[in-house]
Amino acid sequence: MATTLFTPLTLPNGGTLPNRLAKAAMEENLADAGQLPGTALWRLYEAWGAGGTGLLITGNVMIDARALTGPGGVVLERGTPLEPFRRWATGARKHGARIWMQINHPGRQVIAAMGRDAWAPSAVPLDMGKHSKMFAEPRAMTEAEIHEVIERFADTARAAEQAGFDGVQIHAAHGYLLSQFLSPLTNRRDDVWGGSLENRARLLLSVVRAVRERVGASFSVAVKINSADFQRGGFSEADARQIVLWLNDEAVDLVELSGGSYESPAMQGRTADGRTLAREAYFLTFAQEIAAVARMPIMTTGGIRRKSVAQAVLKQGVAVVGMASALAAVPDLPRRWREGQSVDAPVIAVGWRDKAMAGLATMALVKRRLRVIAAGGLPGSRYSAVYSLVVDQMRTRRLTARYLQWRQARG
Repeated sequence: MATTLFTPLTLPNGGTLPNRLAKAAMEENLADAGQLPGTALWRLYEAWGAGGTGLLITGNVMIDARALTGPGGVVLERGTPLEPFRRWATGARKHGARIWMQINHPGRQVIAAMGRDAWAPSAVPLDMGKHSKMFAEPRAMTEAEIHEVIERFADTARAAEQAGFDGVQIHAAHGYLLSQFLSPLTNRRDDVWGGSLENRARLLLSVVRAVRERVGASFSVAVKINSADFQRGGFSEADARQIVLWLNDEAVDLVELSGGSYESPAMQGRTADGRTLAREAYFLTFAQEIAAVARMPIMTTGGIRRKSVAQAVLKQGVAVVGMASALAAVPDLPRRWREGQSVDAPVIAVGWRDKAMAGLATMALVKRRLRVIAAGGLPGSRYSAVYSLVVDQMRTRRLTARYLQWRQARG
């Protein structure tokens, strides 16, 4: 019997996904005061669950309150109250979906206004052209800080399990800390954590093992990696293939393949090294090659918004189809597809000359739609990119002030 978008998937640990459609992580920036999930996130994920998506992967949940990707981000550390997270998981699962928490540390990709102590494998600042000063100047991590990060990932995973989540996804893509260790452009260390690919992968593999040791066998552990950095001299497709071969020997239940970073936002369809990506399913060719050697299911995401493309992804041997902005625009897209409706999600993209500002505007358009869904509404088909960016920047300033007050009160 042929696999369809609505065929259940059994994971290596024996868990199941009700279908092959996943909501890939997006930066929601919807945390309540105290950087906790509240009504907005509860309502948003219940809407996606009701909309028929089989697997819901949260946006970044940060393992360290001192290092956030955005001021409205959720933080889950040892000692964080779990009841708001239990409500999040319960609502998401209400209609049969599974929910995994994406856990992350931003490393050097920290906005300067939110904190000046940016941890990184090496003191290599972001190159964002005239926008580089928006980000904190990074410093090389000490051995003790590396071990602290490993422990923090394990702490957060354990707390996610206690809160009723079905699994975690360890974020090692998009230029965040674990991805920075993997890339020779950002990891220039000469100790056991740098140099060869084996050394550069040591932190990721250590995190995977620490997480698996702290959670139950039925709790899913997934990893998100770049298929490539799409920067000359960076993390390559050959590197990614070797990482997956090493992950084959770990208790990993799924690997998601994406690509890019803040400097080369391939996840938004743009690259720094001039390579052309497919119009949809940006990373499918590589995902197909990896699926042939991976022992765990492979998921790919990147611009997928049409049912025909989603079906084509499955036919190439990829087990799970990830969608992000498509579900921000049409939150019940899977249910509509299952009912036979001919519905495509609209393209959400801004083509301004200033690539950094275009990326911010694209994210602002997505987040505007998420806020509409979180308020109980349905997003419109067209929004002004300029207005959405201005509103998002004003909101970010307010959330930054709230975050800094919270951090100061924590001591």
